[in-house]
Amino acid sequence: MAKVGFIGLGNMGSGMARNILKAGHDLKVFDLNEKVVKDICAEGATAAKSASDAASNVDAVITMLPAGQHVKSVYLGENGLIAVAKSGTIMMDCSTIDVESARAVVEAATKAGMKMVDAPVSGGVAAASAGSLTFMVGGTDDAFAYAKPYLDSMGANIVHAGKAGSGQAAKICNNMMLGIQMISVSEAFILAEKLGLAADKLFAISSKASGQCWSLTSYCPVPGPVPTSPANKDYKAGFAAAMMLKDLRLAQEAAKSVHAETPLGEMARVMYEEFSSKSDNDMDFSGIINMLREKS
Repeated sequence: MAKVGFIGLGNMGSGMARNILKAGHDLKVFDLNEKVVKDICAEGATAAKSASDAASNVDAVITMLPAGQHVKSVYLGENGLIAVAKSGTIMMDCSTIDVESARAVVEAATKAGMKMVDAPVSGGVAAASAGSLTFMVGGTDDAFAYAKPYLDSMGANIVHAGKAGSGQAAKICNNMMLGIQMISVSEAFILAEKLGLAADKLFAISSKASGQCWSLTSYCPVPGPVPTSPANKDYKAGFAAAMMLKDLRLAQEAAKSVHAETPLGEMARVMYEEFSSKSDNDMDFSGIINMLREKS
């Protein structure tokens, strides 16, 4: 089995790292939160002294970081991961960041003799823990081939989207659709409620009709129809509203950079901007139905 360095043990990264451990790899981890490091080390991982230490003398590096500036800060520079890793190391950045930053870091890694992919994920915290994430991967065929066995340990659906940055492009396009759809599903349930149509009846019909979508059938924003949805857990975050807002912002930045018209994506961004400003950090993005209901 391989030696793997994992940097970023947040809500998503912790579950992903544990699946690397379950696959039998020798895991070295780093995070600024000492508690999460201690917890996973109790399960068999080794604590690294720094991000650079986590990338030293390993076969693979996986990062799960908040934003593009963090990714560039960790990978680039004199003490960055690219500078300290041994030649040929496969690097996988699973963060959701802007396409430009992703391509810049992959280019720097390639020039330094590393193999690297951008591999953002979809599926939320539950899927991260279960090892059933979807990975959208950007990079060369060669880099993808090296990365795939590690990604297989953490996900159930691994898709090579194209050249470097294509994983990020796929992620922001997908989540723009998701944000828009959740708003539309929420509006439909609120309208049905005001028209005297029971939520379970609308679900029974629309889940089998042309209104069917993931936001309805897998993540229904009203309690009842989908027992595993956050609506049945007081909207405790599976995918936080703040994270949805981040992705919608990235989508709009990308749209402007290539002159793409995305009016519904922009409207969704504005609505999640308002919702996030009024919500706790652990509020799920499907909780936007409550804001819409209050406005009604």
